[in-house]
Amino acid sequence: MAKFNWRRGAVALAVVPLLALAACSSGGGKPADTANAAGGGQAASTPRIKVALITHAEAGDTFWDIVRKGAEAAAAKDNVEVLYTSDADAGRQSQLVQQAIDQKVDGIAVTIANPGAMKDVLKKATAAGIPVVSFNAGGDVSAQMGAFTHFGSNETLAGEAVGAKLAGDGYKHPICVIQSQGQVQLEQRCAGVKTKVPGTEILYVNGADMTAVQSTATAKLQASKDADVIIGLGAPITLTVIKAVADANSPIKVASFDLNPALAQAINDGKVLFTVDQQPWLQGYLSIDSIWQNKLGGFKVGGGQPVLTGPTIVDKSNISDVLKFVQQGIR
Repeated sequence: MAKFNWRRGAVALAVVPLLALAACSSGGGKPADTANAAGGGQAASTPRIKVALITHAEAGDTFWDIVRKGAEAAAAKDNVEVLYTSDADAGRQSQLVQQAIDQKVDGIAVTIANPGAMKDVLKKATAAGIPVVSFNAGGDVSAQMGAFTHFGSNETLAGEAVGAKLAGDGYKHPICVIQSQGQVQLEQRCAGVKTKVPGTEILYVNGADMTAVQSTATAKLQASKDADVIIGLGAPITLTVIKAVADANSPIKVASFDLNPALAQAINDGKVLFTVDQQPWLQGYLSIDSIWQNKLGGFKVGGGQPVLTGPTIVDKSNISDVLKFVQQGIR
């Protein structure tokens, strides 16, 4: 990998498509002094760099739109070109990382939902001298895989926060819906709930097929007469679960993890008790900005420890304030 040179007038970098997936390019604008870059509208005077942002996003999951908006905001400030790609299949996601290595990107920000599939390729990235940060998933294994920091919510703590709130409100038999079996962060969320509410039951669904999610959840609700609350682990899943509750004509309550505009409105309308927000805009922003800072001066945000962006509970008590930011696409 070519040595990074912080001089004005960097040569424009060519973009090579990653496995035929569309890349999102961000950053640019008239260069300005680095000290003024955070003021808005102008990019840093540091040479333009290229950072790969690689996630395990399912198609259509709006959570990742918010991550990208945060990344794009940092890219515009830092004069960074962001190449965004995603694949829910762990093997194909690892191939995207390999493609980024082959492109000789200046940094990689990646989610580690399946550590086993990502271990070898991330070792290749660090061996090639490419700084790596992880975000959203993989905080427990981030450091051992070579990432210099991780941005995200501690999923076990988030699950415990949900469980504690449910227990405090008198719920005893939750159904925790996991949309992708084997994804570490999802399993940790439900495990955290179960530590506080031992009667928690796991329901696995196919998150890539919302029709199947709805029918599976409906059947479960019709069969589970003791369940008193059902928990979606992502906004699109929770919104589909709401439909299943109606289909089953069930009195069960609904809770959630994560946030999008439709889910925020559902909380405001009383259709969802609460959600736990991990603040994905921050995850995207900090991931890009931390790589820029590392290139700028060798800085390593977090001192080798994960940087937490959550959990934050959003319910009726604060949804009016949160809605303002949701409508701006920030949360």
